[in-house]
Amino acid sequence: MMTTITTSSLGQRLRTVTRHLIREARVWRLVIADPRTPRLSRWLLWAALAYALSPIDLIPDAIPVLGQLDDLLLVPVLVWLALRFVPPHVIDDCRRRVAP
Repeated sequence: MMTTITTSSLGQRLRTVTRHLIREARVWRLVIADPRTPRLSRWLLWAALAYALSPIDLIPDAIPVLGQLDDLLLVPVLVWLALRFVPPHVIDDCRRRVAP
């Protein structure tokens, strides 16, 4: 059985994902600014942000698949690693401050 994806449902899904990413970026910004955040976590979050915005890649984007794969893997891994060191109550506080 094949599932049909309409352009409206795909567009709605993309909007939802985009809103979620923007909200998470705001949480990360607050986590970086929070004095309770360990220094290592701040450095890792800044590294993820710098790598995501930097035109310099470890693997050039000209190399098919691998060029985009490093962006899709490295940034989430850096964020995940950074948030592992942040106390859960700090992340919860930041999420509450960002909540709509």
